Amino acid sequence: MEYKNYCISDVLTVREAMKAIDSADPKIVFIVTEKKLIASLTDGDIRRYLLNGGQLTDLAIAASNKMPKYASSLDEAVSLYHEKNFVAIPIVDSFRNIEDIYIGKLYFNEQLADLNVPVVINAGGKGTRLEPYTKILPKPLIPVGELPIIEHIMQRFSEYGCSKFSMIVNYKKEMMKAYFGNDKQYDITWYDEQKPLGTGGGLCYLKGKINETFFFTNCDNLLLSNYESMLRFHRENHNVITMICAYKNIKIPYGVIEMGLNGSIEAMKEKPELSFLTNTGIYIVEPEVLDDIEYNVPIGFPDIIENERKKGKKVAIYPVSENEWLDMGQLSELEKMRVKLYGE
Repeated sequence: MEYKNYCISDVLTVREAMKAIDSADPKIVFIVTEKKLIASLTDGDIRRYLLNGGQLTDLAIAASNKMPKYASSLDEAVSLYHEKNFVAIPIVDSFRNIEDIYIGKLYFNEQLADLNVPVVINAGGKGTRLEPYTKILPKPLIPVGELPIIEHIMQRFSEYGCSKFSMIVNYKKEMMKAYFGNDKQYDITWYDEQKPLGTGGGLCYLKGKINETFFFTNCDNLLLSNYESMLRFHRENHNVITMICAYKNIKIPYGVIEMGLNGSIEAMKEKPELSFLTNTGIYIVEPEVLDDIEYNVPIGFPDIIENERKKGKKVAIYPVSENEWLDMGQLSELEKMRVKLYGE
């Protein structure tokens, strides 16, 4: 990728900058006026800005680091990059105009943190949105490329040193157990639902079994975000539940009209883009939450979150980019997920 692709204008919004960061590797862009370096911007900068009340429609410069590191030569850039653990170093002239950007190789061999946190996977649903496939296979075993979705999820957690899995199962559970068989790669404890308990009710079986912070996920989502950052956010903010939410941007293919009194036109927007946060079905949870779940009573996990919130306990959102969230809950998304994981 040419260095100019890492440069964005100082008039872009946060939403527009997020799209530029999503297409960059590493995930950083530099804000420029003409060619002059003004600031740097990462997905972490944007996340902090939004968590502090910033809006997607604000100018990206408001979320940026206005004191970015830079070098005046390639040798200086190489030295800065390798000594200070930066992911990209702009090379500028005497007027701070960007002439190149050094992106070394260490970034691509990034060592992931060893979190060693238990993982609970809710894998008991029927997957009706994926019929007719789920008439034959349980949703977690539907293949995405070379592996079933559930193994993609488990491999991602394993990369962070998370090796203990609790699997809540119901529909076609024997096929699930047969697939993993005597596989020693994963340490799995199985919990059989006696009846369908929704997206949260099956957690009742883990009371007294988990006594530390754990990840809880549905079986049809894969997150490419940094799990260490999510866990750090959860712990530093003393949350009992952190809900991982993805920003979704949808462009309405019509002109949108806002109507006022007596049919008057209040506003007109031509093909506006809407942005909102959506629940990914992935959470970080404290074990005390399990004590509040009734035994064998169906409940959705969002309802559990609401119950905790009403009790005055701290629940929060950790936002991620929509490109970091892969959802195979619908047939139309299966191929998109495969391409994202394996390429064309």
